[in-house]
Amino acid sequence: VVIICVISLKSQSCISQNSTQGNHTDYNHGYVLSAAIDKGIFFLLSYTPADQPIRIFSQHFNTEVSLSKDAIQKQTENKWVNYILGVLVQMLDLKSADRSQCLSFNALFGGNLPLGAGLSSSAALEVSSAMAFNELYGLNIPSQDLAKICQKSEHTYVGAMCGLLDQFSSIYGQENALVLSDFRTLQVSTVDMGKKFVFLICDTKASHSLVDSEYNERRVSCEAAASYYCTKVSRSGTPPTHLRDITWDEHEQLRSGLDDRIARRAAHIIGENRRVLAGKDLLTEGKIAEFGQLMYESHESSQHNFENSCPELDVAIQCAKGLGLPGGRLSGGGFGGSVVLLVEQSKALEIKHKMEFAYKEGTGKDCHIFTVVPSQGATIVRRN
Repeated sequence: VVIICVISLKSQSCISQNSTQGNHTDYNHGYVLSAAIDKGIFFLLSYTPADQPIRIFSQHFNTEVSLSKDAIQKQTENKWVNYILGVLVQMLDLKSADRSQCLSFNALFGGNLPLGAGLSSSAALEVSSAMAFNELYGLNIPSQDLAKICQKSEHTYVGAMCGLLDQFSSIYGQENALVLSDFRTLQVSTVDMGKKFVFLICDTKASHSLVDSEYNERRVSCEAAASYYCTKVSRSGTPPTHLRDITWDEHEQLRSGLDDRIARRAAHIIGENRRVLAGKDLLTEGKIAEFGQLMYESHESSQHNFENSCPELDVAIQCAKGLGLPGGRLSGGGFGGSVVLLVEQSKALEIKHKMEFAYKEGTGKDCHIFTVVPSQGATIVRRN
């Protein structure tokens, strides 16, 4: 039996998926500050005789899917299983493995990571299952390649053209630190955050679905902007290829040549890259309050430039500002779900109650608020 615990935080403002800074910058070859959190998914896996079907049980949906290992394909019902099947297919294809000769298995997963809250539950499930299959089949696939497999699975089996942020956050998270990822070089480092501050996740319960939302449209807009800028910007040496390569001054000079909507999408990405690098320096210098202000700036850009916020998220951020919190922003890809708030650890419970009251007053609805801390990423916790 293999048990995996994935701790995936996403608050692209400060937690990744919880990402604290770097919203939608990953697929633009940019920078992200994110974290794994102390909420996650466990994935239990045991092999069964080769002539037995594959059985996968979801604790969350209280549903079992059974299928022949010789006929693994995208499912139209119980679509949650596609996150797992897609990973398995990509891994076996990478190793040119004969599926008919592979062990069959029973799988069970569950956990305490809310689904659809913008905390990268899909990546947590992908990464946990990938690590379990890697162990069960003895594939010895390196961590970075596992992240790419999970990303490709989401592209092909789920239909969301995501970047690598969520998977990297789940794999590379460290205790009391944020993960700084460069999605051009795929280099990863950590930035110490200390123990004085933690994050509150405010799950607004606003519907959150990247596939059903306009996530893919945002990616197309970013690519269109990058294509335009890269034909207009001339530099000696390596020519620009992505929005990461465009400076704010160049954007301001050239944006009039773009449709206003696409120019605003580009402004968000270019600004986010600046905020990530500035945020890393502020954390290194211990300037947490200034870092929090960058989180607010990130949310404002999401609200007006990238338009991946929603009224519930905006109200939550206004409540946070009204309570004098150092920082906050939407979590994950946006379009619903949660906001992540920067708070002093000693005041977290007090702020939680005040935020619940303020949000109820502002919307007439309840929200679910809980504390998270940057934590170790995915790991195998038991082998039998």
